[in-house]
Amino acid sequence: MSRLPKRGSAGMTRRGFLIAMTAVGVSFGFPRHLMAAMDPASPDGKVLPSEGDIYEPSLWYSIDTAGKIKVNIMRSEMGQHVGTAIARILADELEASWDDIEIIHVDSDPRWGYMVTGGSWSISQSWPVYRQAGAAGRTALIEAAAKKWGIAPADCKASNGKIVSSKGELSFGELVKMGLTRQFTEEELKQLPLKPNADLKLVGQQVTSLDIANKTNGKTVFGIDAKVDGMVYANPILPPTRYASKVVKFDDSAAKAVKGYQQTIVLDDASGSVPGWLMVIASSFFAAQKASKLVKVTWDAGETANVSEADIIAHGKTLLNDASKGGILDTGNVETEPAFASAKSTIAEEYITSTVLHAQMEPLNALVFKNPDGVWEVHSGCQWQSLTLPVLATALGEDEANIVIRSYMLGGGFGRRLNGDYTIPAALTSKALGGKPVKMVMMRPQDMQFDSARSASVQQLKMAFDDKKAVTAMEHHATAGWPTQVLAPGFMPKGVNGQPFDPFSIAGADHWYSVGAQKVRAVSNDLAIATFRPGWLRSVGPGWTGWAVESFMDEAAHHAGKDPLQFRLDMLIAEGRNAGTTPVAAGGAARQAAVLKKVAEMIEWGKPQAENTGLGIASTFGQERDMPTWVACAVQVQVDKDSGSIEVQKLYIAIDAGIIVDPNGAEAQCQGAALWGLSMAIHEGTEIVNGQYKDSNFSTYTPVRIYQTPEIKIEFIPSTQPPSGLGEPAVTPVAPAIANAIYNAVGVRMRKLPMKPNDLKNKLTSI
Repeated sequence: MSRLPKRGSAGMTRRGFLIAMTAVGVSFGFPRHLMAAMDPASPDGKVLPSEGDIYEPSLWYSIDTAGKIKVNIMRSEMGQHVGTAIARILADELEASWDDIEIIHVDSDPRWGYMVTGGSWSISQSWPVYRQAGAAGRTALIEAAAKKWGIAPADCKASNGKIVSSKGELSFGELVKMGLTRQFTEEELKQLPLKPNADLKLVGQQVTSLDIANKTNGKTVFGIDAKVDGMVYANPILPPTRYASKVVKFDDSAAKAVKGYQQTIVLDDASGSVPGWLMVIASSFFAAQKASKLVKVTWDAGETANVSEADIIAHGKTLLNDASKGGILDTGNVETEPAFASAKSTIAEEYITSTVLHAQMEPLNALVFKNPDGVWEVHSGCQWQSLTLPVLATALGEDEANIVIRSYMLGGGFGRRLNGDYTIPAALTSKALGGKPVKMVMMRPQDMQFDSARSASVQQLKMAFDDKKAVTAMEHHATAGWPTQVLAPGFMPKGVNGQPFDPFSIAGADHWYSVGAQKVRAVSNDLAIATFRPGWLRSVGPGWTGWAVESFMDEAAHHAGKDPLQFRLDMLIAEGRNAGTTPVAAGGAARQAAVLKKVAEMIEWGKPQAENTGLGIASTFGQERDMPTWVACAVQVQVDKDSGSIEVQKLYIAIDAGIIVDPNGAEAQCQGAALWGLSMAIHEGTEIVNGQYKDSNFSTYTPVRIYQTPEIKIEFIPSTQPPSGLGEPAVTPVAPAIANAIYNAVGVRMRKLPMKPNDLKNKLTSI
């Protein structure tokens, strides 16, 4: 049985389809004629034209007889306006009127291919696909108009939703009424000419965001808002450890006095996502909450019940001391030993980061049921449908093709919803109730306890210098709990030593500086993985590898007796692998040097500062070397020596992300990312205590507040290169820039995140 109506795939080969799909991911929504209210860009109840009244030049959009263009968006929307950005790429190439564009966030039907929204990939990977799709429609419309007029296609052009020539003009809608059927083979798509970048009219310009209206008038539906007739509510009772806890017994006799309480069940999870969980079921959310507090549970706790953050960090140090462990990245010449043996001087330092929670505004939630066609429907915000579906299939004992994720707007994702484990308890409860609709909404403490946190990390860096204090070799050894090892091991390559590594837990250590021989080794912290489920968090690996690299570069500059800015610039040489090996990375280290120079100019680098005030600078890239966004950060920091408190007064960012598709969205994302970096640098972070995260709410877990925000400036380097990503990279240089500024202000080196006042005060008293 087909789950969903099939539309618009004629003429595309399976191979061509799969190739195209590798560049896209998924968002939220349903077939529009069924669930129009789910689309934040659609009027209530609006119905698609019938199949005969639309033309689909490609899988990615349709044009109806009114000339309205509905763009299929396959990326999750979590406040970044990804639909507006992607739609304008297509509309620009198609030569459509922006007033005619609507966006449809689609569900997890297999025709959309591999579905993931993360890594700041959305725009960069959508850029070639949607431009090609727009060119296909423009070509077909021009051909149809030329045929009607009896002239050559070269004598026609597309402009603002019309085809024009000396014969007059025809709107896109009028041409669709003629009954267009033109389709394109894979090879034909490759041959279609794209507009010169200089002729793009919507890309890089200010336009109205297509989802703003419904976000501001309250019509947008988030996962937490989902509801269907006849659903019950389930509130989870979480075990004392993330893994291996078993329910010995439970007593729900007191809960039976709660009006609306129905039953409590122990989940049996073949996927291993929620071992030791109980679900309290009631007719209302509040009844489920109240009853769950009255259920008494006895567990046989897992082995990690006594593990602490200190244990995980100590274990990480032990792991790094064993040179046989971990994967060594291919950085060209990895034979560093000769350079260190002949070095005139060396330095070595260790950097630590604490566990960090996602703490997104919308707590985890899911609504699951089996529909009348026997299909399991999962209603929830999701960032990685293609990762979640197989886990759901295992948990439910169902064929993956019989499950569909109806993905809603995300009230914050930041990587937490890449791991769809929160859909499993609702699905298992629904299965236990015979497919009845079950809605689970976590309270904040449950959400935090169940988080896939960014693991604590330990990094040890070494550098060798010759007699002129020039760098001759560098080593970077890093360990943390690897999310990819746990959740997507198929994405782990092998290093030059044949050992696998998590690329998303070491990216950034393979930097663009020319340092001679370079060894980068990544080691998995198995104790962290056993204690909790590590996750990807905004900025992923570069969020903590950049902390070590750029703090260490500053220390190296002082060791060499050089200005930290000039020290970096001298090593940013765009040669060999550091020249960039992909179109997005073209220019390589030279582009990183450019953002450094720009941010130094913005902050007036070298200007004398007041007492206990200092400037700091750092430069990183995100997310991976084949799709880098070069970022430089400069900050002005004032330190109160008596309290150890740190005030960031100025936070300036310079970015080269290639062509900026959506200027407003780009600036907003970079501001948010920079503030996230600031928050993790000096405000937020938790620790593991007795196998659990210490913090359970915002009363003790304290991200940066609005009154703590500094003056922020964001500047983009003009570029004609293809776009890279912007959601995460601006996180990465902020923490090291702050640490470097603290050193310049008061002469103290901070090597652990977050940089807390007590830690700084203790260092000040020891010098």
